[in-house]
Amino acid sequence: MKKLLWLLSILLPAGFAQAAAPPQTAKPLKIGIIGTGDIGGALAKHWARAGHQLLISSRHPEQLQALAQALGPNVKVGTPREAAAFGEVVLVSVPYNATPQVGRDFAAELKDKVVIDTGNPYPSRDGDMAVRDRQRGTGVASKEYLPGTKLVRAFNAINAGPLADEAFNEPERLGIPLASDYPEALKVAEQLVRDAGFDPVVVGGLSRAREFDFGTPVYVRSYSAAKIRELLKLK
Repeated sequence: MKKLLWLLSILLPAGFAQAAAPPQTAKPLKIGIIGTGDIGGALAKHWARAGHQLLISSRHPEQLQALAQALGPNVKVGTPREAAAFGEVVLVSVPYNATPQVGRDFAAELKDKVVIDTGNPYPSRDGDMAVRDRQRGTGVASKEYLPGTKLVRAFNAINAGPLADEAFNEPERLGIPLASDYPEALKVAEQLVRDAGFDPVVVGGLSRAREFDFGTPVYVRSYSAAKIRELLKLK
């Protein structure tokens, strides 16, 4: 319940009533969200405002009804499987140790779809897999856990607070680093980053996702896109 109240509190951040309405997306998409917690809930808010159709889900979908109603008629609630089936694009925003189960349980629903993975491995929560996956990099690990998808690593290097409250930041938007082996998936993810009110920074293939993993200079620092490019030595 506390998490739900927090999610509702971010729907209208301070000063929003005086701010200009966010721009509508040029290409509305059907987006399924598996794991509507702090990160998934913030992105649901931004993408609903941009005009996308959403199906949000969690292990307790009944707890998401109020959030869906607050976000408007384009947002529905369902099970994780229904979210996986619904989306042209699917956001997976679950504790990292649940990612392999998502890949196994919803392999058919996720096959060939753009899947955006936001999770981060933490040994205190996720156990030995987190130690191993930090060493090899989350891009490599998540590709193994979510086979058959057009995987993009994104939204893992920003804290929930700035993600919820600093969309369309001025004078410079916050940057969101991205990595994928699929050019067409990157284009979709870049658009969704912009629709959420942030600037995409393409780092490279999934093997380079480790450059914005836990412990790197850009992890949860809330930097602009220009600063991220500078720190990661990107052109």
